Amino acid sequence: MKEYTEKELALKAEAYCVAAERCPSDVEEKLKRWGADEDMAARIVEHLCKERFLDGTRYCRFFVRDKYRFDQWGRMKIVQALRMKRLSSGEIESGLAEIDAEEYRNILRNLLEKKAKTVKAVSDYDRNQKLIRFAVGRGFTMDEIMQQIKQCVSDEYLD
Repeated sequence: MKEYTEKELALKAEAYCVAAERCPSDVEEKLKRWGADEDMAARIVEHLCKERFLDGTRYCRFFVRDKYRFDQWGRMKIVQALRMKRLSSGEIESGLAEIDAEEYRNILRNLLEKKAKTVKAVSDYDRNQKLIRFAVGRGFTMDEIMQQIKQCVSDEYLD
């Protein structure tokens, strides 16, 4: 494996950050794989933050938006993923503020409606349990799920 100087690693890390939005812990791990020691990695990450190549808050905003819109994750799963990336609570909260409440509810409703069509259940209770397990696995809270299930049931009776 080639030995890199700190300057070379900093340039390599800058290019890595320019390619896509990155979080500091991902860049730190990448630097260590490239051969940087703890202190050097910390200095380079500090440089990248100062020069705005890295920004935890910005990363959280993009991550949250992508995960709930495209991957259809709930808040709980998003928060867990961000915590695993060692981001601060403040950064995570600012990212969660990006969630549009109406769009989020529609995503959950659509997920539940699609899943309800494929679920085989002997009773409404059994169907609802399967839908709840599915939605919890996607990271939605019980309150959010129950609200949508009740809404769907009342909509069925209105039809």
